Amino acid sequence: MGRTFRPLQPLLGWRRVAVHAWRAPRDPSVYAVVDMPVQGAVAYIDRVREATGVHLTVTHMVARALALGIRAFPQLNGIVARRRIMLRQTVDIFLQVATEGGRDLSGFKVVRADEKSVVEIAREVAQRVELLRTHRDRQVERTKSVLDRIPLPILGPVMRTIAYLIYDLDLDLTRFGIVKDEFGSAMVSNIGTFGLTTAMAPLVPFSRTPLVVLVGQVEDRPVVADGKVIVRPLITLGVTFDHRFMDGYQAGKMADLMRAYLSDPEQYEGKLAQVVPLAVAATPSR
Repeated sequence: MGRTFRPLQPLLGWRRVAVHAWRAPRDPSVYAVVDMPVQGAVAYIDRVREATGVHLTVTHMVARALALGIRAFPQLNGIVARRRIMLRQTVDIFLQVATEGGRDLSGFKVVRADEKSVVEIAREVAQRVELLRTHRDRQVERTKSVLDRIPLPILGPVMRTIAYLIYDLDLDLTRFGIVKDEFGSAMVSNIGTFGLTTAMAPLVPFSRTPLVVLVGQVEDRPVVADGKVIVRPLITLGVTFDHRFMDGYQAGKMADLMRAYLSDPEQYEGKLAQVVPLAVAATPSR
């Protein structure tokens, strides 16, 4: 009889790393599905695009709202190292990006996302995505090159060793092409671009990131307001968090803050004329 299974070849990029990232399930993951009204967010996106030409999206706004939520609960912004909880100094959001036509997955970290306006985040993301998809992001390409050279039989142990050196021993390995704390406080990925409304993601062990949020596509759905059924745009967030950092109370409070942000972004971002330079605001929309 022939073999029932055959290896996927070539095994490169994220797929190559992923098969060695997880062991048998023994993790503290908690999963939640949260519906978010985005009528205010969609209106704000339209105004920003018209005024600036910046391609602002709901994903950018979720990332910004998430950063504000983590800032409000700084005890969630940390890692577990040598059985101790250690806190990060900044709120950084990692945005995952599909590359190679969806055949691979990559991403980058927006540093101090809680201190940047959502327009600044959108501009930074646009620049980084362009570099990523054209293989011109030197940092990402160097890291991928290092990982692709590691033989498969030892890839898992090597990744766990790297995580131990970076997080448990707090060493800087940038001279070897390994970025320190590359994945930051939380990960955000947009699954709506693939036509999906709801999905859940696992926590990535070697990232030491305790929170992952998947953003579904915007859909018009019936909701009840003032005793009447009306149609409004909503998104569903698929949330996975580390129970060592967060419980239902913090999760609920963060969801409330994110819901308030997406309902009325200007309350947090300021009036559009205040956050957009006049020279930029005069730029015609694309």
